[in-house]
Amino acid sequence: MQRGTTITPSEDTPDAAWAAAMRMLGRRELSTAQVRERLARRGGTETAIEPAIARLAASGALDDARVARACARTRAGLKHQGRDRVLREIQALGVAREVARAAVDEVFGALNESDLLDAALDKRLRARMVLSDPAVQRRLYAALVRQGFDAHAVGRAIRERVRGGG
Repeated sequence: MQRGTTITPSEDTPDAAWAAAMRMLGRRELSTAQVRERLARRGGTETAIEPAIARLAASGALDDARVARACARTRAGLKHQGRDRVLREIQALGVAREVARAAVDEVFGALNESDLLDAALDKRLRARMVLSDPAVQRRLYAALVRQGFDAHAVGRAIRERVRGGG
């Protein structure tokens, strides 16, 4: 069974589902819900998928907490997204709320959220933007709140930049 192919009834076994899932996981980390959904989309039945999921979880190949931590590190560190946005993104992967919250708390506990907000603000500011313009401030504020930063912290950071001549 190649990538993108369907699972035929003769291949609809826990071993075939496990092998397909291992190929998926070899390319990138996926949550349990993502693997389950992708196997079902390829034509796998619940009787083949569930034992494969259990086997993957028991071996450690499938770990929602690890996926959540990796996603949180990437979203916060590389994409400069705030706590709320990162939490929503992890939950969208099908990770349980408690697991997602624990991963976000762990990752953001090691970060200075003020520095993360400053980096996101720097990334949003363009060379010819006039930060003293209220319309520019509103757009920056809205963009940073959508990125998951606390509204009060965003307002404070923008006010500090305006006072500092930024």
